[in-house]
Amino acid sequence: MKKVLVALLVLASVAAPIIAGGQQGSEPKGPVTISLWTKEGEADGALQWVEALAADFSAQHENITVEVLNKEVEALREDFQTAALAGTAPDLLWSVSDHAGPFTTAGLIQPVDDFVDTSKYVESVVMNGSTWAVPIASGNHLMLMANKKYVSELPATTDEFIEVAKSLTKDDMYGLAYNLGEAFWLAPWLGGFDGSVFAADGVTPTLDTPAMLNTLKFLRSLKFDYGVTPTESDYAVADTLFKEGKAAMIINGDWSIGGYKEALGDDLLIGRLPKVSSTGKYPAPYTSGVYFFVPADLPAEKESAVKMFIEYVTSEKVQTEMLEKLSRLPGLRSALSSPVIENDPLMKGSVAQMEVGTPMPTVLEMRAVWDAINPELSAVMAGSETPEEAVKKMQEAAVNGIANLK
Repeated sequence: MKKVLVALLVLASVAAPIIAGGQQGSEPKGPVTISLWTKEGEADGALQWVEALAADFSAQHENITVEVLNKEVEALREDFQTAALAGTAPDLLWSVSDHAGPFTTAGLIQPVDDFVDTSKYVESVVMNGSTWAVPIASGNHLMLMANKKYVSELPATTDEFIEVAKSLTKDDMYGLAYNLGEAFWLAPWLGGFDGSVFAADGVTPTLDTPAMLNTLKFLRSLKFDYGVTPTESDYAVADTLFKEGKAAMIINGDWSIGGYKEALGDDLLIGRLPKVSSTGKYPAPYTSGVYFFVPADLPAEKESAVKMFIEYVTSEKVQTEMLEKLSRLPGLRSALSSPVIENDPLMKGSVAQMEVGTPMPTVLEMRAVWDAINPELSAVMAGSETPEEAVKKMQEAAVNGIANLK
C-alpha cells in the first residue's frame, strides 16, 4: 500500500505543472510543419522579427518547421474565414483582438485555457467563460507623438493642441497628421467627449448622440476651420509626413514606435492625447493587443508543436526582446516590470496613454459599428456631409448591420 501511495505522489508531482495552467507542449516524434498567418508587416520590422523567431524556433526543434505568411489585417480575417470553411485553415493566427468576435461566432477558433496558463498574461479575450486568445503584445493603442524639433512639450488640452498645431502649419509643413477617414482614429476622441459606441449592454449602438456629434465637429474643425491637417491623409500619407519631418505631430499606435525611433532618433516624443477642454476628459483609445488564435480544426498531431511555439514567443526572453526591438508592451505580465520600460521615456509615455484607454469590444456587433462609422466619417472629412447628417446615418447603418448578423 505504501509503494502505491509513493507512486501516486510521484505521478502527481510530475503531472502538477501540466494540470495547472494548460498542458505543456512536448517534442513531436516526427516532422511537423506549422503554418502561421500574421498581420505583422515589414514597415516597422515586425514581420522580419516574426520570421526570425520562426527560424530560431525551428533551429531549436529539428522536427518542427514554422512557415510564416503575412496578410493585411482585414485580408487575414476574410481569408481565414474562407479557408476555415474550406478546411484549409492555417495552424495558428497572430492577429488583433477584434477578430475574436466573428471567429468565435462562426466557431472557427478554440479556447486556449488548456493551451497555456492564462494567469501569466495580461487581460485577454474572454467570452462566455472561456479565454479565446493568448496575448503576445498588449496595448495596440493610439497616442500622441511629436517631433522635438518642433514640439518640446506635448499639449495638455485640446485648446493648447490646436494652438500648437496652428503655429506649426505653414508652407508644406503640417501641425498634425493622422488617418483622417478611419474610425479607429475617431474612437479616442469619442471617449474624450464622454461617448461610447455601445450602450451599457455592450451591443446596442449609440452613435446618434451629442458626444459623437461633438467628436465629428472637432475632427472636422481641425481640417476645415484650423487647417492643421493635410487635405487628404490616410495612414501611409500621415506616416510618411511624420517620418520626413513634414508633420510636427502624429496620432498613431504603439506598433509604429520602432519605425519612428529609427526615423527621428532622440527627437521622438510620446504621451497622452490632450485632454478635451470642453469636457475635462482624456481621449480613450481602444486598447487590445496582438494575440495568438488557435483554429478549431487544428490537427491533433500539430497541437503539441503549436503549444511549444506559443510558449517560446511568450517566454520572458522573447517578450523582452520584442520590447527592445519593436517597442511594444509585452503580453506576459512578468515582462511588464522590465527595466526597459522604467528607463525608457517613450515606453513610459505609451504606458501613460494605455492607462486611460478602454478595452476594445470583441463582440460581433463591433464589426457592424466600424462599418457604419467609416463611410460617414469619410464623408464628413471630405466636406460632403454634415456631422448632423452623419450621426443619423451611422446609427441607422449600425442598427441594420447588427440586424443582418442574426
